[in-house]
Amino acid sequence: MSNIPSDLKYTEEHEYVRKGSDGTAEIGITDYAQGELGDIVYIELPKIGTKFGKHDVFGTIEAVKAVSELFAPIAGEIVAINDRLDKEPALVNTDPYGAGWMIKVKPSNPSDLDAMLGSAEYTKHIGQ
Repeated sequence: MSNIPSDLKYTEEHEYVRKGSDGTAEIGITDYAQGELGDIVYIELPKIGTKFGKHDVFGTIEAVKAVSELFAPIAGEIVAINDRLDKEPALVNTDPYGAGWMIKVKPSNPSDLDAMLGSAEYTKHIGQ
């Protein structure tokens, strides 16, 4: 059974958002998603300052058995990327909600979070 923290928001495409106390939003993929992908070997992330809309592709994630696009759960501007993933992409497998975060965004529309799934809704979405 996947780990689904109750303090996060989720998308049907298996991204999560953690709202920071400074107004930023930390984004990564869920424990369920990393489990479905298998061993992650490469992650391509955008540069700081990149702006994107809700549902835009912000990067790609490559696992042994598949390559998948990463979709922005909210619109905004990237203010930080997790540089550790360049050398340690497996952090997404071992700690998706901690050291395996991908990007931090300054949301352009904070109410985007309101439309996202809560932990109970996401649990139901993945059939657990």
